[in-house]
Amino acid sequence: MNLLLLTDGHAEVLPALDLLPYAVQILPRDDWAGAAKDPHADVILVDACTQLTQARAACRALRGSGSAVPFIALVRESGLAAVGADWCVDDFLLTTAGPAEVAARLSMVVGRRGQQVTAGDDLIHIGDLTIDPHSYTTRLRGEALALTYKEFELLKFLAQQPGRVFSRDQLLREVWGYDYFGGTRTVDVHVRRLRAKLGPRCETMIGTVRQVGYKFVMPPVATRLIPDATPSMAAFEESLAAVR
Repeated sequence: MNLLLLTDGHAEVLPALDLLPYAVQILPRDDWAGAAKDPHADVILVDACTQLTQARAACRALRGSGSAVPFIALVRESGLAAVGADWCVDDFLLTTAGPAEVAARLSMVVGRRGQQVTAGDDLIHIGDLTIDPHSYTTRLRGEALALTYKEFELLKFLAQQPGRVFSRDQLLREVWGYDYFGGTRTVDVHVRRLRAKLGPRCETMIGTVRQVGYKFVMPPVATRLIPDATPSMAAFEESLAAVR
C-alpha cells in the first residue's frame, strides 16, 4: 500500500507506520494539490496534530479536488473534539494507534472507497446516489428526485467522470448538443436547480471551479464523525453504521 503523508516536518506523527510494510511519501501539508494528483497513492494521511485550522483547510481542499483517493486525519486525543463533519475526511486516527488498528483502518477506507462508485446493470451508484440511465430515474437515499430530462442528463454526465472539470461550453456540447443555440447561462441555471434538488447535504457533489466550469465531487464515505474523548475502533464503526 502506498501512503502519502501531508505534514509540516513531523515524520513520526504516526509511529505505528514504522512497524508496517507500507511505502510512505512525505509532502508539505499545504501541497494537497500535488497529493490529489498522485497516481500511485492509495491513502492520503493529513497531519492534524497541530494547527487544526490549517489541517481542516487541507482536508476540505482535498475533498473539493474531486480526488478518489481516501484520506485520513491524524489527530491527538486532545484535538479530537475539533474534528467534525465539516472536515470531510473518510476517517481519523489517533496518533497513538497501534499497528493493528492502523492497518485495519487503512484497509477499511481503501475497501469502502473502491466500492463507493460501482456500476451494475448500467446503474451508477455513488454513495447514496443511484442513477438509472434506462428509466431516467435518480434516487438519493432511496428517495426519487424529480429531475427534468436535461437535469438528469447533466447529472449523469458529470457523475460518470468524477473529478474531471468541464467548461460550460463542453457541457453545452455534450449534454445539449451541437445544434443548441442558447448561451452558457443555461448550464448555470441547471446546476443551480440540481443543487437545490440534491439538498444541503449533497449539493456539494456538483463542484464549481472558478473561471472554468463544473465537476462532480466524490462525497466522503463517512457523513459525520463522532467526537469522543476515548474512541475505540469498534465504537467508531458502530457510529458509522448508525449514520448510514
